[in-house]
Amino acid sequence: MWLPIHINEQSAEPLYYQIEVQLRALIVSGQLEEGLLLPSIREFAQRLKCSIITIRRVYQDLEAEGLLRTKQGTGTYVAKVENKDKDRYRLEAVIEAFNTAIEAGLRVQCSKEELYEIFQKALQRYQFN
Repeated sequence: MWLPIHINEQSAEPLYYQIEVQLRALIVSGQLEEGLLLPSIREFAQRLKCSIITIRRVYQDLEAEGLLRTKQGTGTYVAKVENKDKDRYRLEAVIEAFNTAIEAGLRVQCSKEELYEIFQKALQRYQFN
């Protein structure tokens, strides 16, 4: 099974974190349905050209959050995620992205006003219902 996970080797974020964030987003958005069998740790690591330990950590972290479940001898599956939990994960992901963007702005000494302006311009690029 192919998963649309993209890693950026130039990023300051650890590899496991990049993979974990994207896999979590696929699960809570419903793009990966409950019961879906994920690639084995070895297979996933080979596809992403990373360490087996990296993928094991991602799977363990997401299993601890209740997003994955592992059945000994059969593999790792997407767990049932309640709607209230999906909403919480969804909003947490957006808040985290905002925090990362704000930190990037602060590193280059953007003012609060500049950050507001950037945010408003970014919102204008998208159409909302």
